[in-house]
Amino acid sequence: MESMFGFVSNFLRDLSSRYPTFQLDFWLIFGLIGQAMFTMRFIVQWIASEKKKESVIPVSFWYFSLAGGLIVLIYAIHRMDPVFILAYLPGNFIYFRNLYFIFKKKKRSLSVQSEEGVSS
Repeated sequence: MESMFGFVSNFLRDLSSRYPTFQLDFWLIFGLIGQAMFTMRFIVQWIASEKKKESVIPVSFWYFSLAGGLIVLIYAIHRMDPVFILAYLPGNFIYFRNLYFIFKKKKRSLSVQSEEGVSS
């Protein structure tokens, strides 16, 4: 872990000496966290698919998509970057909608199970 921290520290120090306008501030860290969360969706999808030996999309994929997408969208709005705003804005509606469908199905399933339990 220490070697990773040292690598990152040296990398950032080298980056700031080569590019004096580079600033490691709250917004850059915020954007990087969002991008990391967005990347995590692929990792959780890959792991879930490897476990099942077929292509699956776990619910956590949609949570990482939404969280990462919203964070990067906020970062893009802060930077006033129309390319990234347009890239991340529509996806967030899709991620939210997929989570809505998942919860709606789960709620319907629980409702049917409770009705079956009452009638038994």
